[in-house]
Amino acid sequence: MLLSLGWVTALVAGIFAIHIGQKLCFPYFWKDVFYLVRVIRYGLRMEMYKVTSNVCTVLDRFIQQAAQIPHKAFIIYEGISYTYRDIDDRSNKVAQVFEKLGTVKKGDTVALLMNNEPDFVCVWFGLNKLGCSVAFLNTNIKSRSLLHCFNCCGAKILVVGKDLLETLVDILPSLQEDNIQVWVMGKESLHPGVQTLLDKVEEAPGLPIPAERRAATSLKTHTLYIFTSGTTGLPKAAVITHLQSLKAAAGFWAYGGTCDDVVYIPLPLYHSAASLIGIGGTLHIGATCILKKKFSASQFWIDCKKYNVTIFQYIGELCRYLCNQPKAEGEKEHKVRMGVGNGLRQDVWREFHRRFGEIRMCELYGSTEGNLCFMNHIGKIGAVGRSNFFYRLIFKYDLVKYDMVKDEPVRNAQGFCERVQKGETGLLLSRVSSRTPFFGYAGSKHLTEKKLFRDVFVKGDMYVNTGDLMVEDHEDFICFRDRVGDTFRWKGENVATTEVTEILGLVDFIQEANVYGVQIPGNEGRAGMAAVIVRPGCMFDGKKLFEHALRDLPSYARPLFIRIQESMEMTGTFKQQKFQLVESGFNPSKISDPLYFLDNAEKCYVPLTSAIYDRILSGQQKL
Repeated sequence: MLLSLGWVTALVAGIFAIHIGQKLCFPYFWKDVFYLVRVIRYGLRMEMYKVTSNVCTVLDRFIQQAAQIPHKAFIIYEGISYTYRDIDDRSNKVAQVFEKLGTVKKGDTVALLMNNEPDFVCVWFGLNKLGCSVAFLNTNIKSRSLLHCFNCCGAKILVVGKDLLETLVDILPSLQEDNIQVWVMGKESLHPGVQTLLDKVEEAPGLPIPAERRAATSLKTHTLYIFTSGTTGLPKAAVITHLQSLKAAAGFWAYGGTCDDVVYIPLPLYHSAASLIGIGGTLHIGATCILKKKFSASQFWIDCKKYNVTIFQYIGELCRYLCNQPKAEGEKEHKVRMGVGNGLRQDVWREFHRRFGEIRMCELYGSTEGNLCFMNHIGKIGAVGRSNFFYRLIFKYDLVKYDMVKDEPVRNAQGFCERVQKGETGLLLSRVSSRTPFFGYAGSKHLTEKKLFRDVFVKGDMYVNTGDLMVEDHEDFICFRDRVGDTFRWKGENVATTEVTEILGLVDFIQEANVYGVQIPGNEGRAGMAAVIVRPGCMFDGKKLFEHALRDLPSYARPLFIRIQESMEMTGTFKQQKFQLVESGFNPSKISDPLYFLDNAEKCYVPLTSAIYDRILSGQQKL
């Protein structure tokens, strides 16, 4: 008896010691295990699709949910509830209109220019039911860029929201010359050649389209095009396949989302975050989403309480806006348990927790066109994701040394890149393989090729250049440091410096422009700044430049600062030198060149004085 008792005591002590050892040496072991089990389960499902050539797409999943939970609210918009069946029936009507008219066939691409509203989803799903790909157009892009988008994705039909039709007036002749049909989601149109869709949808039968029209036999089949700013200077059409859509739709589920959740979507649906992760993730778990036309910091918590929101989507700027709101009673009295998004700074993260409670902030990392995704399933403040031995077996990535001055990876004597050590900042590269393919951009192989690095570690290998500087710490957490190249983020949007440079170059007194981003304390991302050379015999005209930027650039892409220079510094390969300009910032007391600031109140670029500079740093100056 004593011997048995001794064995039991020893066993309990051993288990306790192992438990303590695991807590001390491997504190995230079980969280990693549970997360990886979910990832592997979902990955096996993808593999089965490859074997059987019978893909259950995001749209198929929606149709399943519409059959199983037809009366459950799918979208709540401006206080009106739309059930899964409502959206299914209305998307059928959209499909029936285009089917009856015979304007599209399976494999065609249709462009969609709409603000957030339920009909965005209905048109999207309706066209997908016909086997068409849909190109989501950014509602901020202007005429020249918008015309370029049609050339990229090959769309010959445009569906535009009623409230956005007037923004197309100047390019309608060009669209019609290119034989692009324009359909407005309204009952009447004052513009010749623009056809109305809403009246036809309301009269159409809600009969389903045969399943074979939408059937996909490969995960690599294109289903969407989402436009992203890049180094080419104009929007690029990122190819979205069923594989990418399915992966994104599993985001909420991977973080523990269930059918009982209510998801708040304040981000624009033309972004992959709101459409692929938000709408796709909501329908994947059979939840309900609150769709906002536009984010409102003052309305956010009112909505969360009114609709019992449990999950919300964010970008870093959104959370900062919420933290900057005046404090109010009962800020922690809500049911929000999780936020899913990216770009949340550590200081904002901590302040958000302090103000609004210990909401689980689930940071993730992954570009629209990329083949790699990180998820911070632990919730460590400041990390965009977490890696480990098993994750590296699935996703092959590396951080390599990067020369900021030359704006290129460091290559050794053999011509190969060099990996950084743990804790060192490096350029994130993601390997291209059959498991992690890279689909690139539509319209030009050259654009896709520019995103790739070859012969990185051995001859013949191929990696995607993410353009992001990252660091992996000694606990395997991945942290974002900065962007490199010709793109930076401001107000939650990617700004392509080449595009802005080209548009500034159209101003008659500007001879040359070099656009880059500078950090402003207390603000997410980088604000636009342009170093310009004024043409000989001309004078800088702040009012004319303001009017030009207002007319031809979206608000987030307009340079906040202008720096007048006598000459441009160039790299050894005749590229404009940005590194020193970025480092020097916009402090008028430290820069001898004339500086100007975009003053919306004055409707002019005005001289950047020390007083304005101080107001910017203190947050008193509206940006």
